[in-house]
Amino acid sequence: MRSAGEPTLVVLAAGIGSRYGGLKQMEPVGPHGEFIIDYSVYDALRAGFGGVVFVIREEIEEAFRQKIGRYVERWCETTYVFQRLDDLPPDFQVPPDRKKPWGTAHATLSCRHVVQTPFAVINADDFYGHTAYRALCEYLMNAQDRDGVYDYCMVGYLVENTLSDYGHVARGICTVDASGYLQGIHERTRIEKSGAGARYTQDGETWIEIPRGTPVSMNAWGFTPSVFSELESRFRQLLDQKQGDNLQAEFYLSEAVGALVREGRATVKVLPSDEPWFGITYQQDKARVQQALLDLVRQGVYPQNLREEAEALYRGGRSPRRGSPTR
Repeated sequence: MRSAGEPTLVVLAAGIGSRYGGLKQMEPVGPHGEFIIDYSVYDALRAGFGGVVFVIREEIEEAFRQKIGRYVERWCETTYVFQRLDDLPPDFQVPPDRKKPWGTAHATLSCRHVVQTPFAVINADDFYGHTAYRALCEYLMNAQDRDGVYDYCMVGYLVENTLSDYGHVARGICTVDASGYLQGIHERTRIEKSGAGARYTQDGETWIEIPRGTPVSMNAWGFTPSVFSELESRFRQLLDQKQGDNLQAEFYLSEAVGALVREGRATVKVLPSDEPWFGITYQQDKARVQQALLDLVRQGVYPQNLREEAEALYRGGRSPRRGSPTR
């Protein structure tokens, strides 16, 4: 059984993958057909996380459980949550032509009924490195909201370590104070390589350079459950502001957290990482991820057959919850 003090890992796996052209969260990349999610859960369990919540879309449930869930359920307590378009505040309706999920903050909000412990949030298709999970777990084990101020954290990566060779990416550009706390974050949806650094554009014409060493968010966050009530109210505010224009509106986790920091409602400790990012944004990224993981296996960071190793380590040590998904 898991300890009450163990944090939970929330994996956002409901994305459509429009730039990739498919379900990249279920793309095999390891030497034995492992997915990036397998490595993420393995790293989280080694770090001390007690269970995992997968946020998925209802239409991919069967495939997801068959390809990923059937392994992870044997390693740890596992819960499934659907991110639904109609999971909206009262008096709001889904625009008739809306197909796209509401965004990372809405996906996180989908877990409000099943997560009662401090928890980390990650993307299913990003490889964060084992040190990120250790840092998140250590912080969350002691996280405590005080005097009306929420106690959150995030893993900060160097922008130059997070770029794709094959196109633009979206990142949260961070400003961090001398004590290592987040001062501000701005979501930039079109960042690309520029010499040894990076640049971004908002209009497709004017480019702004991003200095090397700039910390960015890769959506690796640590929260206490207090975040759910904040996300709920801020989602309603977003929908109110976008009345009549909700076809493409997105509720970004980085923007919600940034607003809490600006208002003095939350502190966010930035846990620095100099590890390179591996992820699948474009089809061409897959070969790089496969090679990077193979190199880590050869270095002994990961076992040759990760699923087999995880099964041996965690079989019988947890009590998986294999019930129906939360709808």
